[in-house]
Amino acid sequence: MRKIALFAAASAAALTLAACSEATEDAAEATAENAAADTEANMEAAGDAMEAGAEEVAAEADEAAAETEAAVEGDETPAEAAAD
Repeated sequence: MRKIALFAAASAAALTLAACSEATEDAAEATAENAAADTEANMEAAGDAMEAGAEEVAAEADEAAAETEAAVEGDETPAEAAAD
């Protein structure tokens, strides 16, 4: 009789651990999915910021080049130099 009770207790413990393990696995999967979604959103935001920064740098470089050309030519305004 003791062996049957011991076996039943061990079986119940094993089922409890299996259920706990499954819940833990589900929670880990949900956490991984959320982390992937956060990473994707952050990468998109970083890409947008980099693109905006590159456009700003290009505009400022064009302006600086026009000012430099106007200064070298002497008789041109920066707007005329930019049109060239």
